Amino acid sequence: MANPEGSPFPAEQRLEQRLGPVLRRRDQVQAGTTDQRLLDSEGDSQWVHTDPWRVMRIQSEFVEGFGALAELPSAISVFGSARTPAGSPEYEAGVRIGRALVDAGFAVITGGGPGAMEAANRGAREGNGVSVGLGIELPFEQGLNPHVDIGVNFRYFFVRKTMFVKYAQGFVVLPGGLGTLDELFEALTLVQTRKVTRFPIVLFGTEYWGGLVDWLRNTVVGQGKASAGDLLLFHVTDDVDEAVALVTKETGR
Repeated sequence: MANPEGSPFPAEQRLEQRLGPVLRRRDQVQAGTTDQRLLDSEGDSQWVHTDPWRVMRIQSEFVEGFGALAELPSAISVFGSARTPAGSPEYEAGVRIGRALVDAGFAVITGGGPGAMEAANRGAREGNGVSVGLGIELPFEQGLNPHVDIGVNFRYFFVRKTMFVKYAQGFVVLPGGLGTLDELFEALTLVQTRKVTRFPIVLFGTEYWGGLVDWLRNTVVGQGKASAGDLLLFHVTDDVDEAVALVTKETGR
């Protein structure tokens, strides 16, 4: 049951909070998030004197992430909504995609949460592959889903995003909300600007993504805000086998 504030996570889980490797429960849960405290410019000027120490915490998150994932085999990152109901067609598609990626010889990386992320992790685990979850500290803490074999919890979004890109050879994007859109457009921007070696990005679900693709084509490209070639940076499909073939074909596997 969703909590009264609209979170997809059970209300009782709000009594649990993960701050990187630290777990807080009940009256020890802190308000806000580490990212929020880093980016918030309001409040006591003492933050000016403590911000340099945050660099050490940020550095430690990179070290933990690099250490945990350095020996990961070739992998694909799968994004999607935490609100996708178990047993729905989208959830089942995520399970099939996770398993198909493992069958193709890849590990599966997700955000480690419920919904579409859980589905892809479940498919990878049921296929006897490597199932990775990269969690994030949020006000509505959900924890890592039970199908994650290697899990890393992060305080900072930008550190987590680096791990998604660094250790993946491609992205599959299932229907999702603002977080999924953020991950999708960051990936597209990195590829477009050649900050990363080009790798395939596949949007799964033509009906869901169709409106966005039309807007990109007719408005963004149509008004000269992007080039027509940018529309070639991603593929859209409803077929699991095609999605896996598209996302793995440029990896040399």
